[in-house]
Amino acid sequence: MTLKLSSSRRPFMRLASSVLCLATLVHNAYAAAPAPEATAVVTPVADSAPAGSYSRSITLKQLGHLETMNLQGTESSDSVDFSVRADEVVNGASLVLDYSYSPALLADLSQINVLVNDQVAASLALPKDGAGKPQQTVVQIAPQLITEYNHLRLQFIGHYTIECEDPQHSSLWAKINNTTQLNLTVSPVQLKDDLSILPMPFFDRRDASQVNLPFVFAKAPDNAALEAAGALSSWIGALAGYRGARFSTTVAQLPATGSAIVLVEGQDDVQALGNLGLGELKGPTVAIMANPNDAHGKVLIVAGRNAAELKLAADAVALGNKTLVGNSVVIDHLDAVAPRKPYDAPNWLPSNRPVRLGELIDTKRLSVSGYNPGYITIPLHLPPDLFNWREAGVPLDLKYRYTPQQESTNSSLLVSMNGNFMKSMPLPSLKSLDGGDNLLAMLKKDESLPREASVLLPLDLASARSELQLRYMFDYVKQGQCRDIIIDNMRGLIDPDSSLDLSGYNHYIALPNLGVFNDSGFPFTRLADLSQSAVVMPDNSGAAEWGAYLTVLGRFGLSTGYPATAVTVVQADAVQSVADKDLVVLASGANQPLLTQWAAHLPVEGDGSLHRFNVSDLALRMRDWISPDPAANQRKPRLTVTYSGANSSTYLAGFESPLKASRSVVVIASGRPEGLSDATNALIGGEQYKDTLQGSLAVVQGNQINSLVADEQYYVGDLSLFKRVQWTLSQNLHWMLLVTVFGILLVSGLLYLFLRSRAQKRLS
Repeated sequence: MTLKLSSSRRPFMRLASSVLCLATLVHNAYAAAPAPEATAVVTPVADSAPAGSYSRSITLKQLGHLETMNLQGTESSDSVDFSVRADEVVNGASLVLDYSYSPALLADLSQINVLVNDQVAASLALPKDGAGKPQQTVVQIAPQLITEYNHLRLQFIGHYTIECEDPQHSSLWAKINNTTQLNLTVSPVQLKDDLSILPMPFFDRRDASQVNLPFVFAKAPDNAALEAAGALSSWIGALAGYRGARFSTTVAQLPATGSAIVLVEGQDDVQALGNLGLGELKGPTVAIMANPNDAHGKVLIVAGRNAAELKLAADAVALGNKTLVGNSVVIDHLDAVAPRKPYDAPNWLPSNRPVRLGELIDTKRLSVSGYNPGYITIPLHLPPDLFNWREAGVPLDLKYRYTPQQESTNSSLLVSMNGNFMKSMPLPSLKSLDGGDNLLAMLKKDESLPREASVLLPLDLASARSELQLRYMFDYVKQGQCRDIIIDNMRGLIDPDSSLDLSGYNHYIALPNLGVFNDSGFPFTRLADLSQSAVVMPDNSGAAEWGAYLTVLGRFGLSTGYPATAVTVVQADAVQSVADKDLVVLASGANQPLLTQWAAHLPVEGDGSLHRFNVSDLALRMRDWISPDPAANQRKPRLTVTYSGANSSTYLAGFESPLKASRSVVVIASGRPEGLSDATNALIGGEQYKDTLQGSLAVVQGNQINSLVADEQYYVGDLSLFKRVQWTLSQNLHWMLLVTVFGILLVSGLLYLFLRSRAQKRLS
């Protein structure tokens, strides 16, 4: 992509970069280790704090530590990372520590240390009178210890005797509950009006909270404006990642506080927005300025004199924002982006070549130390339509090294996926290894011992977003009374050249399947730019429908890691123009004609106060395990429930497109516009949801998801010739019998001809 622009303020690129770097050093920022559903609580602070200050509270669980910290031995520690938003500066900090510890500890020699960036913030005594009971202590942290990115470490030092002790004795323990809460008192900082700070403050990677970003249209948006907004919401959704992103919309009304993205199509829209001071449009324009209602908020203006220019400006932001400098630019040219290819989404594992583990994770995180260092976790975003029927598993070529112990019997490297054990590789000691010249040569070059192993990872236990977990466990060998001592010399390393290979798998899947739609946006995300997807908006749509549309596209961006620059938006009367695309159909109330036209294909129907739902055994079965054979997953409708009542049902339904075979339709509908937020909230998910979307019909009632039908009716994708023959025969018993009989007759005939030929030769 080549982007050319002109600027109303032309600072030198080097100077702008220097200013940005200086601003980053001055302002602290807030973020955390990846964690699901991290939502910071914002509250005002006491009058003694600087004017405008507020506090942010976040727990260790929200910072990524999903379990209690179990600290054992004479010395052990655990940690989390956090940071501070670029538009905030820290005035004060405290840690509300929830913990407990062993009654056997010696109070004078045992303690818990709180360290921030390896600096001791506090040291807590462990008196006998509090032992064995839940404790809570507030630890004050000096704000000068907190920088842009921070490492919070909790260290336990324990002793149970002043004489000879076992460093791994069972009485040496302390537990830190993940409800422990970090409180930060911060003041807002006004960022500069410069596009070089993008994507801040609309998204700040230092902030672990869910993104909630309003979009402002100068007037009710047409399809072109919605396409431009969809490219921007999917861009933010891709950046938000695990945090999740929700989007709201207003017309000609800026938010009272915070930041927003404003879309302007035509000079009349400029006048409608009033006091933004945008002036006369001279082409596709991108500008950033302070929110007139909030000096600390920003407004990103994406504008054009017509629909084409607006879309061009939105694409320039979504794809080329890192090149923009200045408070306002006019995009002179944007080279056509090369079309995306199937399954080439940046977030998905390539399925056409082996993938090195070093491509998937920072190589520093592949190295561990200590006797029990915990998991090395590698994210695996798999294409959801990998056909794993009768497949042994994905080959993992694992290369690793470790420091061999002098003596050990139980040291091993454990391989798991999504918490399911796969394989254990022993880590032999020096005494148990063959002491040949080859081993001596390796040890002379390096103190660690390189080894290799092959592991097959069955996809039956995998989901679209999976985790490969590798764990070194070194055996602690007791030497005897007064001889036990822990030497911190145990090291393990996973070679970044270790690889996974998905290239042997076909892409073929039974649909509809709301599970893969929920997890990865499939089949719409098959092409990362959504060039083969369209969204059918309801008639007379409003803010609720626009917000739902933007949130759904944000979810697609989360899956692919790429903005939806090629999505098409239409109304029902133009649906034939997108007949060759996969369709997302939005509906609220009776404003979507397609629900009536396609009623025969829908497992649900609502008309005023009358409602009809198909129900199958899916609602009665455990859905934690999915068979690799799609036929075993089918739960076809067994009954139909029809009732009269308020038109407030919210549901998602999938079926094959009536316009073209092997194309998919997913309907997201509610009896009322505000009910669409329940559907998008269910897509985002979280701890408040016990179940997830499954099957071909799911009804959402607040935080409750009821999947009612799983009726696989069609397949998408391609199989190799041999696999297709196998699959076809397995699904059709009569064909299998015919092929078997034909094969027997053919072999018998060939054998008869062969034996007859040999007999004639012998007689002659």
